[in-house]
Amino acid sequence: MVDSEPKFFIPESIQGVNFDVTAQMRMVWEVIKAPLIVPLLNMAVYICLAMALMLFMERVYMGIVIILVKLFWKKPHQRYKFEPLQEDEELGNTNFPVVLVQIPMFNEKEVYKVSIGAACNLSWPADRLVIQVLDDSTDPAIKQMVEMECQRWASKGINITYQIRETRGGYKAGALKEGLKRSYVKHCEYVAIFDADFRPEPDFLRRSIPFLVGNPDIALVQARWRFVNADECLLTRMQEMSLDYHFTVEQEVGSATHAFFGFNGTAGVWRIAAINEAGGWKDRTTVEDMDLAVRASLRGWKFLYLGDLQAKSELPSTLRAFRFQQHRWSCGPANLFRKMVMEIVRNKKVRFWKKVYVIYSFFFVRKIIAHMVTFFFYCLVIPLTILIPEVHVPIWGAVYIPSVITILNSVGTPRSIHLLFYWILFENVMSLHRTKATFIGLLEYGRANEWVVTEKLGDSVNSNNKNKPGDAAKKNAATKAPKKTTRSKFVERLNLLELGFAAFLFLCGCYDFVHGKHNYFIYLFLQTITFSIVGFGYVGTIV
Repeated sequence: MVDSEPKFFIPESIQGVNFDVTAQMRMVWEVIKAPLIVPLLNMAVYICLAMALMLFMERVYMGIVIILVKLFWKKPHQRYKFEPLQEDEELGNTNFPVVLVQIPMFNEKEVYKVSIGAACNLSWPADRLVIQVLDDSTDPAIKQMVEMECQRWASKGINITYQIRETRGGYKAGALKEGLKRSYVKHCEYVAIFDADFRPEPDFLRRSIPFLVGNPDIALVQARWRFVNADECLLTRMQEMSLDYHFTVEQEVGSATHAFFGFNGTAGVWRIAAINEAGGWKDRTTVEDMDLAVRASLRGWKFLYLGDLQAKSELPSTLRAFRFQQHRWSCGPANLFRKMVMEIVRNKKVRFWKKVYVIYSFFFVRKIIAHMVTFFFYCLVIPLTILIPEVHVPIWGAVYIPSVITILNSVGTPRSIHLLFYWILFENVMSLHRTKATFIGLLEYGRANEWVVTEKLGDSVNSNNKNKPGDAAKKNAATKAPKKTTRSKFVERLNLLELGFAAFLFLCGCYDFVHGKHNYFIYLFLQTITFSIVGFGYVGTIV
């Protein structure tokens, strides 16, 4: 039998012929491209298309449900028992439950007066309200200022206590847990939690507590955040668009259909009995709020979201603060998913479809797939297909599906519709950072449990947002000491990973401009500019 001729051969250049280096590299590329690179890239395209379809179906589902909720669902006070609490001439204030207000703080020099003042001005009987300032500050001067502010309000007859710990063990979760252990709060039935930059309206408790009083199966009433510095710069406008979708759609749908959504960590009122039954606060992840919400839900407790109940707050207005916040918000849910997925599967107290909703929609699609498909598909796979034309991406996957997803995401902030295209580019850049954080959380590696408190400037809150856009950032920069050299400031702003991707996308755009057929270079050059702006750290200064 005659041996068949081998179908694979090594080019002569690799067998010793003295070709130049460029020619040899080209030969090696041609050898490995067809049998290795093309199949791998085709597989990546199929996986990304599958993830895009999952995200698309989830967004369409949420869109349909929110329309039905707005058109046909009854309002919360019609779906649940709600009776306003009133003073009784004979019983006095005894028909009002005792409410604990917790304000966790960490070196909150700029905003501590705002949060303490807002809590002390809540229109709730003074003898039925306990305010607890949980200060983990490490700066002695700030600790003294916060304590003096508490003493000032206490002298006016407000039941307010300044509470400190020896260590910051457990960070925010540890502070909240320690606060509930104090003997003077044992008679409290409910606890309202406000971060240091949050300013609830005086009637906040009167509009939320009756839902908990009249409905013993409700564990949490969550209010919406309203951002006082949304117009400060382009960075805050982008954040507003993302968070408005979360509040307007995701939490509204979760509350109306499954009575479940993730606690946002602030501007919410908990039934203390539900916290205790769920196992209390835990610090095993950086999203202690979501952790508690999932555990309480698995024990059959329901949650209620009130979209018309709002608390004013502040968005991060510096890129550094925003990146730390996004790392925590992306890494934490992924890490919690790793720790709780089997506990959710084995749970027998909740319905099957609720478990599917929590595992698939709440965790897998929104907290993992949404970050990964944005980064891998639109920032990596599609640019690579330009360099390897043998791999094809269908137009429905590259254009139509992302367009529909983007339009659905924009419904929460109609006033910023003109910024929609730049919001897409900015979200693609941030998906790099979020995807990295998601993998860190899933693998529980490196910075999985890193907690960095989001920097707050305070000026825009204290001035009731009367300053001009960007004034708060400029004032904060001006008051920092000691001043650093221009060169060191510039080096600190650099984000090398984003700059590296900017260079990669620019090269792909140039190649597509010269050799491509799909005109992707328009998108690639615009995405290059956005990666470069973030890479040089200037997005927070654009007004």
